[in-house]
Amino acid sequence: MKIVHLWRSEGGIEGGGGGIAMYRLHRLLKQAGISSQILCQKKTTNDPDVFPDLKPSLFDSLLKRFTNRLGLKDIHRLSSFNLKRHPAYKAADIVHIHGTHTGFLSYLALPALTCDKAVVFTLHDMWAVTGGCHYSYNCDRWKIGCGQCPHPTLLQGHKPDRTGWEWRLKQWVYRRSNLVITAPSRWLINLVKDSQLHHFPSHHIPFGIDTTIYQPLDPAQTRAKLGIPPSKKVLMFTATSLEDYRKGGDLLLQALNALPEPSKAETILLTMGKGGQDIDRRITLQSVHLGYVTDEHEKVMAYSAADLFLFPTRADAFGLVVQEAIACGTPIVAFNVGGVTDLVHPGVTGYLASPENVADFTDGIVQLLQDDQQRQQMGQNCRAIALEEYSQHLYLQRSLEVYRSLLAPHLG
Repeated sequence: MKIVHLWRSEGGIEGGGGGIAMYRLHRLLKQAGISSQILCQKKTTNDPDVFPDLKPSLFDSLLKRFTNRLGLKDIHRLSSFNLKRHPAYKAADIVHIHGTHTGFLSYLALPALTCDKAVVFTLHDMWAVTGGCHYSYNCDRWKIGCGQCPHPTLLQGHKPDRTGWEWRLKQWVYRRSNLVITAPSRWLINLVKDSQLHHFPSHHIPFGIDTTIYQPLDPAQTRAKLGIPPSKKVLMFTATSLEDYRKGGDLLLQALNALPEPSKAETILLTMGKGGQDIDRRITLQSVHLGYVTDEHEKVMAYSAADLFLFPTRADAFGLVVQEAIACGTPIVAFNVGGVTDLVHPGVTGYLASPENVADFTDGIVQLLQDDQQRQQMGQNCRAIALEEYSQHLYLQRSLEVYRSLLAPHLG
């Protein structure tokens, strides 16, 4: 069995959570003795089986100026049709697409790419089922054809509003394509069943995590290494940009500033990511910033040092950082949105606040900080669920089941 994966990068900086999940699966396949290669736009590792060959042509770049003005942002990469000539694509038994948007591939090429190859398409957000947005929030117009978008500021450059056009273009493409859909959360799989992808087979495959790396470490030792006073309660947050509406940085700031003064005095905020430094001037808590961390062992130290992991997102398909935190035995406070509910079970692995209810989010933080026994039990529950539901072995086996089901008709 030979697998080729397609996405813009295998690293988190360029490829986001989708890139991380893809690369974890790629390594698992190789460890199992299965041929796996990645075709991407930007390579960030030294892996010899990752090929940064999917770069835009000059014509793609020129065409992008025109299609962007039309409000059609993700169709300009006509060089996507040339993928069929790539040796890795030609040799593959399975083509696993981890996304086409953000200008990586033109979805117009899907009928050509899927006509003579078994193709798995993993969704990492809602983009494939909408007229252009990655998450629709409270809008259900993606079920009926989009158009007249109620959230035009979230369309990331789609001006004028051509969401109805793009929705119909996607429908036209999907009717001529041959795909098997996978998604990491029950929430996203349920959306697929109500979308223009509903006629394709779909499978819920949660991402796996290496629980031998992501595991609880001694909090006293990790705090000492990170320079955190042992007497402090530690709240952790991964920050990319506090201005990212979806990530809910504004909601987090409101929640932290609303903490009772006694809680603020005994609490420290630990951040990972590029946006951590922006927090200092906007909150009254003491804070420690680790910057952007790529080393997994450093990340595990941070998760293990935390009493609670805060995830204020307004929308998310899964939440890889939440999965990493629970594997390290760290309870979560989050909003009750999207795929987050697969990982955060109220009273078991954390606290789910009503969407955008800052007071409820703050109450969750205070409640769990004050109840050491409940928090410790939740930490044990987190670790047990990570081992039982999100092991790498399960991720690999579930993926292989889908691959083999696609190859079975050809093996006759």
